[in-house]
Amino acid sequence: MGNTTPKQFLLLADKPILMHTIEAFYNTSRDIGLIVVLPKNDIRLWNSLIQQYSFKIVHKIIQGGETRFHSVQNGLNHITKDSIVAIHDGVRPLVSKKAIDRSFTEASIHGNAITSVKLKESIRFVDSDSNKTVDRTNYRLIQTPQTFKSDEILEAFKNTQVSNFTDDAGVLEAYGKSIHLIDGEYHNIKITTPEDLVFAASYINKIPQ
Repeated sequence: MGNTTPKQFLLLADKPILMHTIEAFYNTSRDIGLIVVLPKNDIRLWNSLIQQYSFKIVHKIIQGGETRFHSVQNGLNHITKDSIVAIHDGVRPLVSKKAIDRSFTEASIHGNAITSVKLKESIRFVDSDSNKTVDRTNYRLIQTPQTFKSDEILEAFKNTQVSNFTDDAGVLEAYGKSIHLIDGEYHNIKITTPEDLVFAASYINKIPQ
């Protein structure tokens, strides 16, 4: 991002990105318990931002771990048993109420619900010596929320030894469970580059409900 400020704390529509993300879930249902997992060194800054912006939505703040796997694991240690848990990137503030509702509903039926979208552009497989075209219809871009029955995702994180996963569906799959994909939203981007922030600023007030 070319900025010393952690991405989730960059301003979007006059407040930190992470506040928009929390609001998306809070505005979907007041019954959703909110857990925010942050690196140890970012917690003090987040608490100061809460005061600065008079942010009133109640949430639990948990210290993250060495990797994404360990950070999610730390958060899962504080969830309500026998529940449905959605794991979501703090820098995806454009997620809609419809997408969140769909993920909870589908996970309650199928055990998990992983948001994804079809590829729009052609792709090629690249290795060290060559590259070749592949059928894009066989691939999906994976987003969050990734939503699970709590007992299954807790057991998966407890019994999976390898921690270099890039998403939580991979942990559940390694545990032996099938993954249920659901339709995501192209505007539900993960803010990673300056261009993403420009798009988010133009779209933040247009999120469908």
